[in-house]
Amino acid sequence: MTVELNGTIAEPVSQDPLVIKNLKTWFHAHSYGGWSRFFTGLAKGRLLATRCTNKQCAEKRLWLPPRCECPDCWHPMEWKEAPTVGEIYTHTTVEYPGELFRASTPCPLISVSIEGVCTKVMSYLKEGKPRIGMPVRAVFYTTRPTNTILDLAWVPA
Repeated sequence: MTVELNGTIAEPVSQDPLVIKNLKTWFHAHSYGGWSRFFTGLAKGRLLATRCTNKQCAEKRLWLPPRCECPDCWHPMEWKEAPTVGEIYTHTTVEYPGELFRASTPCPLISVSIEGVCTKVMSYLKEGKPRIGMPVRAVFYTTRPTNTILDLAWVPA
């Protein structure tokens, strides 16, 4: 099974912070604010996460999706490159999506566990059939990025 995107692009309106024109059946402008670096990183083939800068904070692993402030102590976070390999933690398959779903169906949605990251990354498996524990690696849409989370997908490693 291979998942394809429908070709629509969320066109950038400004870069800092990243604001996109998200084409739907209506016009919607959305600002990524403090998370702009994450989405511009995806468009450049980089998986960026954040880590707390507070030396007394107990959580030293990476947060992905990133956080602007530490959820535990509210201190600022620093940006770090995250590993681009992991394993499927859980999965489901979208058979009957809503109107604005951009991928072909069936579309395997996956939760990816990555070493050194304290959260699970929600995404989709671009190729293959998912199974829990399956090793996967990140792939990025950099040629014609959508400027959304869809610029990140995973394939069997």
